Amino acid sequence: MAGSPDERRAHARAADASDPLAGFRDRFDVPGTYMDGNSLGPLSDAADGALGRVVEQWRELAVEGWTEAEPDWFHYGERLGTKVAPLVGAADDEVVVCGSTTVNIHTLLATFFDIANGGAAASAQDPGTILVNDLDFPTDHYAIRAQLRQRGLDPDDHLVAVESRDGRTIAREDVESALREHDVDVLFFPSVLYRSGQLFDVAALTELAHDNGAYAGFDLAHSVGVVPHELADAGVDFAVWCHYKYLNAGPGAVAGLYCNERHFGTTPALTGWWGHEKSTQFEMRQTFTPAENAGAFQIGTVPVLAAAPLDGALDVVHEAGIERIREKSLALTEYLVHLVEELPDAFSVGTPREPARRGGHVAVEHGEAYRLSQALTDRDVIVDFRPPNVVRVAPAPLYTGFEDVLDVADALRELHETEAYEAYEPRADGVT
Repeated sequence: MAGSPDERRAHARAADASDPLAGFRDRFDVPGTYMDGNSLGPLSDAADGALGRVVEQWRELAVEGWTEAEPDWFHYGERLGTKVAPLVGAADDEVVVCGSTTVNIHTLLATFFDIANGGAAASAQDPGTILVNDLDFPTDHYAIRAQLRQRGLDPDDHLVAVESRDGRTIAREDVESALREHDVDVLFFPSVLYRSGQLFDVAALTELAHDNGAYAGFDLAHSVGVVPHELADAGVDFAVWCHYKYLNAGPGAVAGLYCNERHFGTTPALTGWWGHEKSTQFEMRQTFTPAENAGAFQIGTVPVLAAAPLDGALDVVHEAGIERIREKSLALTEYLVHLVEELPDAFSVGTPREPARRGGHVAVEHGEAYRLSQALTDRDVIVDFRPPNVVRVAPAPLYTGFEDVLDVADALRELHETEAYEAYEPRADGVT
């Protein structure tokens, strides 16, 4: 990676020129050097067009859009589920687009915890535990603790968190030890740790959970659309995710979930009319009959306007191909890691170097990460900050190139060496 600035720039441009996905950038409205796609992906022409079509259907058909729109709105969640399913390695009817990530955690986690304990009432009599880790995104723990409290259980007794040895990653050996030491009903882990970018081996964790009598569930929010998954082959019991990060479906876009087909027919812990079997849903029966697929976990009416951009966004992802996306993602993050390692010693990389353990972003660590992130933003380099010391950089493959990554590294070096970040206020609490 060494060489003069001109040589490094020429190398990056040559990599972009030979990139088979380079043309997709022109299909996105990308603000500046955009490295924040793990928080919100930018708008694509396809997502914009799909939303526009639904707006026109609403204008022209009104209520008849539920049955007469093309595609009809009544089956919108299931139809989009079939488009997401190949990205997570699932059968078409194992995936449905619905709710939000947190709501889907509530219903799926509660359902499988109750199954493990013979029902909600039984779970309060002789319950086991739910296994998480102490580096999780907070909403996962909020939801789990709430569900335990609803069952009269003390979360401090029934929620076990595997501790990190280094504050960045979770060791598989520690997960295995926790499963053996505790009566675990459900293991619920992310696919990628949101700060460090550590990618877990979903299949291996699922096997560990099952070998110890626990269900295995995952939060794929920081991997779906940039890392291919094989949930069905791995035997994963359930999973949740959002679509507004690497899948670029827009702010607050409707989320998605997976339920393994062997659990079809299970009555969800949280039920609503949109999860009723489709054939009799409008008979308005007082008794809930769950759909015989993942659609049973829908609660309320599908938010069509929040789902429509995903329809177009998925077309772009499928055209690019998830395997090619992953290949480029690894190349971009590998390049970024090498560039950061050449920066002054004040910088370090908090993300695993091994490709198989790395998701789609890199945690660039620096004692002034907060002020660096603010300074970068003012230079149209859009990143985000994660406490205590991480500039999180996500070079999303569909609209980011190697020269963009070089621009980030050069900006970091310049801000550090000139101490230009000192013009910014020290960090307040929270993230950016």
